[in-house]
Amino acid sequence: MTRVVVIGAGLAGLVASIRLADAGARVALLNKGTGGLQLGQGTVDVLGYAPERVQRPLDALAGFAQAHPGHPYGMLDAALVARSLEYLKELLGPGLLTGDPAVNLHLPTAVGSVRPTALVSPSMTAGSCVDGASFVIVGLRRIKDFYPELVAQNLNRTDLPGGGRLTARHVMIDIPARENEVDSSGLTYARALDDPGFRRRFAQGVAAVVGEGETVGLPAVLGLDDHGAWAEIAELIGAPVFEIPLPPPSVPGMRQNRALTARAKAAGVRVVPGSRVTGFRSSAGAVDSVQLATAGGDRDFKADAFLLATGGFESGALSADSYHNLHEAVFDLPLRRPEGHLVHGDYWGDPQPLFTAGVETDDTMLVRHPGGEPVYSNLYAAGGILAGATRWQEKSGEGIAVASAVRAADSILEAATTATTQGAAS
Repeated sequence: MTRVVVIGAGLAGLVASIRLADAGARVALLNKGTGGLQLGQGTVDVLGYAPERVQRPLDALAGFAQAHPGHPYGMLDAALVARSLEYLKELLGPGLLTGDPAVNLHLPTAVGSVRPTALVSPSMTAGSCVDGASFVIVGLRRIKDFYPELVAQNLNRTDLPGGGRLTARHVMIDIPARENEVDSSGLTYARALDDPGFRRRFAQGVAAVVGEGETVGLPAVLGLDDHGAWAEIAELIGAPVFEIPLPPPSVPGMRQNRALTARAKAAGVRVVPGSRVTGFRSSAGAVDSVQLATAGGDRDFKADAFLLATGGFESGALSADSYHNLHEAVFDLPLRRPEGHLVHGDYWGDPQPLFTAGVETDDTMLVRHPGGEPVYSNLYAAGGILAGATRWQEKSGEGIAVASAVRAADSILEAATTATTQGAAS
């Protein structure tokens, strides 16, 4: 049985861990925090802009990769991305993820812009921004960070990607999730809406302000553990309902994180949360173990293969000092960096070159020196640590994360099978 240590419990780390464990590997998933999935919007971006808005992301990947040498999609082709996203849909189930990765939907954001994305929570699909749609955006007076007037006004002035306009009006209602709590978080409402009694009261309050033919836009708080809460609320209101993701932390992201973490544990993954990797040992060109800081002292985790899925600058996995020296936090890996200045002064212009820095891999996701040989024979990488993508601008982050996780997991399993076969032959 091959042993694998996965470092990082975001989308890439969780997907890879489950795939490895389901195939019979002994997996330890090490993470210092909760993982970036809860900061996302509960949707899966494949490619939203290239740089113009993309309607069919899978069809656009080959041309996009050719125009952006060194981008992860140069190694992760459309067939792999499609296969990987279908795998993610199977892991999460239809209650948490739906859609066709070949076609982007266009959904409202918390400020009323329209964004392209490929796979979404089923609770969001009624919010597709198409010509002639009629929305009522309902705000909850006690919830933070959701302003229905802003959302509605911006939607009303937007020329839709497919042509035409929609109409939106706004309403503010007051249905407390907790008595005497003036400022409530999205999570507070989500937990309250897991209760059928509160759902009924909530739906009655919303139904009172909905006009004929309107689709109801609500902040994305419609239940946490009850994935069917939104559908029951829509039935009680008597109108289609859609969730609009709030600024992070994200309730839809929490739902997905909880589901994938539970799935990983059910597959036998040993999840070790809340501790930072402080060092590693290597010999003969391979990583032997990593050290994890715990309350009782450092612990050694040995494995046959290691997968680095720690994210990029946003998670602290990559850093830059005042001299523009770049550093990877766990293995001090050599990084690929753009030529010239990492940061330019036009902060409202082109993306900063810095954001394309990261770890380079071969097409098996084995970490290598930029343009050269593998750094270690058993160290792989996936997700936001990879060089070459400006994920937030391209709207490509989840597509890269899932496809690279699947490819890395499969490469580790293939390497283990080869080693076993060679060992038996000798």
